[in-house]
Amino acid sequence: MNAPPITNALTIDVEDYFQVSAFAPYIARHEWDARECRVERNVDRILQLLADHDTRATFFTLGWVAERYPQLVRRVVDGGHELASHGYGHQRASELDRGAFVADITRAKGLLEDVSGRVVHGYRAPSFSIDARNLWAFDCLARAGHRYSSSIYPIRHDHYGMPDAPRFAHRVHADLLEVPATTLRLFERNLPSSGGGYFRLLPYPVSRWMIRRVNAADREAAVFYFHPWEIDPGQPRVAGIDAKTRFRHYVNIGRTERRLAQLLRDFRWDRMDRIFLQRPAPAGAPAPAPALPKVA
Repeated sequence: MNAPPITNALTIDVEDYFQVSAFAPYIARHEWDARECRVERNVDRILQLLADHDTRATFFTLGWVAERYPQLVRRVVDGGHELASHGYGHQRASELDRGAFVADITRAKGLLEDVSGRVVHGYRAPSFSIDARNLWAFDCLARAGHRYSSSIYPIRHDHYGMPDAPRFAHRVHADLLEVPATTLRLFERNLPSSGGGYFRLLPYPVSRWMIRRVNAADREAAVFYFHPWEIDPGQPRVAGIDAKTRFRHYVNIGRTERRLAQLLRDFRWDRMDRIFLQRPAPAGAPAPAPALPKVA
């Protein structure tokens, strides 16, 4: 008997092009408000793409974005998607002490819930910046009311990674589940198979094969991610960046949207909370996230 098809988790890290960690040495934080913001139009394109394929996803959203574009956040939840936190200002968790981290996640969660009227269960650290150096962050997330995190990438990378971490969902606290970005185990190494720059760099059939292998061999749901700026070849080019950063950010950026459309056709997708926190909902029955309790 054939095994039933696995539903994978589709996630979007909602940030603008000038907020990526690799640009931090070139774009000062105080310059953000002076930059051309393109996140709203790009997220709207993503929402339309998902609607065209009857797909629901999880949007890990910066508090900074929600503060400036509250209507965008409402369009996300009105479309049946899960709203989750990406922190407030895209500061890496590994660069914050405990007090600053708590302040960041509390501010972001409060903003997202106030704007959307939905409980925010999920969190993803910017640049997958929870690793062996700051595992205390999981306790902070649980205390803040998060039920799951997707903040570890079990690979070796010059900017992030925890290659010895478990590859699939595991409990890191009595009240918190960690759901790592997906890797493929091959030749005694974890190979990145989750999206982002790897999805743009590798030929699409390679990415498709990796996800199919994880579904078939591991019988696990894949966690795929991308950013709104990755479907925007018209974004302003950042001057003065080094060659490696330029390549990583802009490689194949004009092909991403077409590849995403093919990805939506090739696999079944849903929200993180429905895959990892509860039984999957029947196909075509997008349940909204729970509303916040009314204050008397």
